[in-house]
Amino acid sequence: MSQPEASITRRRLFASAGAATAAVAVASLVPSTPEPAQVEPQPSPQEGQRKGYQLTEHVQRYYQTARV
Repeated sequence: MSQPEASITRRRLFASAGAATAAVAVASLVPSTPEPAQVEPQPSPQEGQRKGYQLTEHVQRYYQTARV
């Protein structure tokens, strides 16, 4: 009865060694993360400027081409 237990542990050893090898291979392919770039603050919108949706000329041209 001791022989089946030995084969199970041997299987676990080989399975875990294979999984560890695969993990090392994947980890070596993943590039390291670069440091985040410095972001300059955006100027706040002034009184005359609007934020959000604006119906501009190119938007109106798109609406004309999209009509069915």
